[in-house]
Amino acid sequence: MAHLPVLLAEVLDGLSLDPGDDVIDGTLGDGGHAAALLEATAPNGRLLGIDLDPDARRAAAERLKPFEKRAVIVAGNYADMAQLAAAHGFTGVAGIVLDIGIRSEQLEESGRGFSFKRDEPLRMTFSPDAETTAATLVNGMSEVDLTRLLREYGEERHALAIAKAIVKRRRKKQILTTAQLVEIIADAVPGGYRKAKLHYATRTFQALRIAVNGELENLERGLTAALTLLAPTPRHGSGQGGRLAVISFHSLEDRIVKRAFQRWAQEGRATILTKKPLTATQQETKTNPRSRSAKLRVAEKIT
Repeated sequence: MAHLPVLLAEVLDGLSLDPGDDVIDGTLGDGGHAAALLEATAPNGRLLGIDLDPDARRAAAERLKPFEKRAVIVAGNYADMAQLAAAHGFTGVAGIVLDIGIRSEQLEESGRGFSFKRDEPLRMTFSPDAETTAATLVNGMSEVDLTRLLREYGEERHALAIAKAIVKRRRKKQILTTAQLVEIIADAVPGGYRKAKLHYATRTFQALRIAVNGELENLERGLTAALTLLAPTPRHGSGQGGRLAVISFHSLEDRIVKRAFQRWAQEGRATILTKKPLTATQQETKTNPRSRSAKLRVAEKIT
């Protein structure tokens, strides 16, 4: 079953694309948003799709076959969007979309340890060739640094207890699998926390994934790159500037996007088109549970 793109109608409405527009999907996934962007810019608009994950790129290539040469798919990180765009002739683009959430397929099928529901090698890397893994951090960071990581990136209330348990266990044996880590977390947290609706390992796994892949740093860089690539509002005042649509899934990401947009607005470089982040309708959350935590912000470049 194809991955359902989140907030698709809202993204298309926010970007307000015309036929012939060039666009960038910096987080291609399996191409759900990209396919809709290519339809909106037919017959000759081009799309640059960027993704680190080779599985995602293969899925997207299959999905985007009907668009033939209008879709350019490249391996890379959206943080390096400016260089990738220049290499493929994309400048002054009309729209950019960034869907910062990770694909459910990465959680369930990658074999890279994203999910606490499976016993897999403790990697959590978007790129299968990455050298730094979750196991690297779990077995190498100090108790102080682990605690800080779990608090800041996972907003984990039991960060200190979990960090202490990790350090104690690794003295006896390296922690190399997701099952080992889940067992350690279960032993470290209170019984009531283990019975809560949100799985007790969720925040620890989130924190490690964010750290391993440099997600927050990449978001900062990606936002900066996106603004430089968008076409400005025409000097005569008619028409619109290039627009950036960003979908985030947790407060750390949304805060970065919100602050970047506010800074651009204060500097006179962009207009914020979403006073508050847009969220999924009740109908969408029923058909696509992943959309429940999604927040969309849109900005338009001025200069």
